[in-house]
Amino acid sequence: MAGDDEKLYAGRWVARLRGRVIAQGGTPDQARHAAHSRFKETPEIIFMATNSPLIFPPILDSVRKALPEGTAIYLVGGAVRDALLARPIHDLDFVLEKDAIKIARRVANTLKADFYPLDQDRDTGRVILTNADGSRTPMDFAAYRGPDLEADILGRDFTLNAIAFNLKDNTVHDPLGGAMDLKEKRLRACSPSSFKDDPVRILRGIRLAANFGFHILPETRDAMKESANLVGLISPERMRDELFRLLDGLQPATCLRALDLLGALDKIFPEISALKGVKQPPPHIHDVWEHSLAVVSHLDALFIALAPDYDPDTASDLLNGLLVSRIGRYRRQIGETFKTPLSGDRSQRSLLLLAALFHDIAKPQTKITDDEGQLRFWDHDQQGAEIIVSRGRALMLSNDETSRLETIVKNHMRILFHINRLVGEGKPPSRRAIYRFFRDTGPAGVDICLLALADLHATYEQTLPQDVWIAALDVVRTMLENWYKKPSESIDPPPLVNGDDLMQELNLEPGKLIGDILETLREAQAMGKVSSRDQALQIAREKVEELKE
Repeated sequence: MAGDDEKLYAGRWVARLRGRVIAQGGTPDQARHAAHSRFKETPEIIFMATNSPLIFPPILDSVRKALPEGTAIYLVGGAVRDALLARPIHDLDFVLEKDAIKIARRVANTLKADFYPLDQDRDTGRVILTNADGSRTPMDFAAYRGPDLEADILGRDFTLNAIAFNLKDNTVHDPLGGAMDLKEKRLRACSPSSFKDDPVRILRGIRLAANFGFHILPETRDAMKESANLVGLISPERMRDELFRLLDGLQPATCLRALDLLGALDKIFPEISALKGVKQPPPHIHDVWEHSLAVVSHLDALFIALAPDYDPDTASDLLNGLLVSRIGRYRRQIGETFKTPLSGDRSQRSLLLLAALFHDIAKPQTKITDDEGQLRFWDHDQQGAEIIVSRGRALMLSNDETSRLETIVKNHMRILFHINRLVGEGKPPSRRAIYRFFRDTGPAGVDICLLALADLHATYEQTLPQDVWIAALDVVRTMLENWYKKPSESIDPPPLVNGDDLMQELNLEPGKLIGDILETLREAQAMGKVSSRDQALQIAREKVEELKE
C-alpha cells in the first residue's frame, strides 16, 4: 500500500494518519490545511519522493563521510533540482547552521582538494576537487542565510532551486512546493520580494525558463517587470556572469526578447533601444533591432546544426541541409574552437552571440540617405567596433575578449563582400584575399564566417535565394578549409628569411622598412609566388629598389 502511495503522490506533500494518506498538496501547508479540514487528529506531513530514486555524484558519499558526527547539512539548489529531473549534476551547494568555512576546509583536507574561503562575513567556503579525468567538481559550503533552514529556503530565487536534500537521512525538504513546480513545468519565485532582493534573478529566471521549457507564472512575471529598473544596479561582474550563462543556454534570442519585454534589456545594454524602428533597404526585411535578434537566433541554430553530435538526417529545411552538407565536415574543429574560453568560463560561442547582437549597433548613428535616395550606413562597422569595446569594458570582460569582439564587429562585412562578388561576378576569394582576411582577423576569422551566414539568413529570411545561400556556403567553406586544413600554406607560411637576413644581405638598417618587406614576403608566399630563400631575397631587393625610385 505504501508503495502505491509513493507512485500516486510522487512529487507531492501528503498528510498521513496511521500509515494512510488522507490529504495532499503542493506544499506542506496545503497538505496540512487539507487534512485539518477533514480530520481532527494531527497527521504526519511528509514529502513523497519521485518514482525514481535520486541519483547524485559518488563524491556526495565522500563528503558525507568527511563530516563531523551530528552535523546537519543539506544539499540545495541546482543539484537537487537536476537530480529530481534526472539531469547531469555539475555544481554542489551545501548549507548548514554554522561553521561552513571550517567544514569546507575539513572536507577539502579529507578529499585532498583545493579550498578557498569565499566570504568570511557570510561564512562561505569553496572546495574544488580535481577528478581523475582532469575535470573539476566545485562544492560551496555556506551558513544559513537566516536563522534556520526554512529562512534560507524562503530567501532563495525560485522554488525549483529551493529544495533541500538532507545528507544524513536522505530525505527531501521542500516547504515551497518546488518539486511540484518541476513536475508541472512552472517557474515561481520564492517570495514577492525575490527580485527586489537581487535583481540578477530576473536574468536567471529567463534563462531557467528557456533551458527547462518552463512557464513563468503571471505573478512571478509581474514581479520581474516591477523590479526591471533595478537591473542597472547589478555589479558588472555579476551582470556579466549571468548574461553569458543566458547566451550560452537555450534560445538566447528568445531570452533577449523576453528581457526587452520586461523592460530590463535597456538597463543591461543602453545602446540597444536606438536600434528599434531603424528601417533598412531591401533585401532587408527587418528593422535593425529585429534583424539583430534574428541574427542571434540564426547563429544559435547554426551552432546546433554544426554541433559534433548533430544528426544530418534531422535537417529541418533545404537551407539547413545545404549548410550541413557543405561545411559540416568542420563540425569537430568548430566545436573545439567555440567551447574553449578566452577567459574564465565564458565560452567563445556566447561571446560571438554577443557580437551578433551588437554587429549593427552603430547603424542608427551612421544612417544617411544618399543622392539617389538610398539608405546607407557608411562606417557602421568601424564605429560599431568602438561601441562594443566600451560595452565589453563595462562588463569587465578580459582584454582578449574585448579585442575579439572589436575584431568581429569591425570586420563583419568582409565575408559578405566576397559572397556578393561570387554571386555577381562569379569570382571566389583569391589567395591574396584569404591571406589578408586572416592576417587582419586571426582566430576571429572563423567567428566572422559563421556570423556572416547568420547575418545573410536574417537579412532575407524566407526570401533568401538558394544560389545566394550556396555562394555564401562556398565562400565560408573556402575560408574554413584554409584556416583548418592549410594554415602553413595560405595563412601563416613559415618565414624564408628574417629581419637579420634582410639587414645583412641588403645592407639595411633596423626600422619599419624591415617589417614592410617581411609582410610583403609573407603575402607572396601565401599567394604561391615565392617558395625559396633566394626568391625571397630577390623580391626584397626589388622592393628596396622601388622605394629608391
